[in-house]
Amino acid sequence: MKQIAEIKVKTPSLNDVITANRSNRFTGAKQKKEIEESISWSIVASNLRPIHKPVIIHFTWVEKNAKRDLDNICGGGRKFILDALVDAGILANDNQKWVRGFTDTFIVSDKYKVLIELEEINE
Repeated sequence: MKQIAEIKVKTPSLNDVITANRSNRFTGAKQKKEIEESISWSIVASNLRPIHKPVIIHFTWVEKNAKRDLDNICGGGRKFILDALVDAGILANDNQKWVRGFTDTFIVSDKYKVLIELEEINE
């Protein structure tokens, strides 16, 4: 079974995450809390159902322009999205028992967002 969600936020780049954590540990924690809260609202709006099997997650990163490096786009955002999925009870955990892999696609469009497709693996 596959489920799709649209995350309607611009996720911080990996450089943004590193800068926030180097400046002050409280700044990094605040950034994580705020972005995961925003992601959680999108998860709720997408009506995802809890998944009880391992998954492969397909990420489509939609950017307003081609300025950010691809590794920076997904490097920062993936962690926050996975943690929000666990907090929301959609995934039991984001370890290798439950998340078996990722794919990433990048698109330039008029809005920042991330489309995620959770594909269950039958074992």
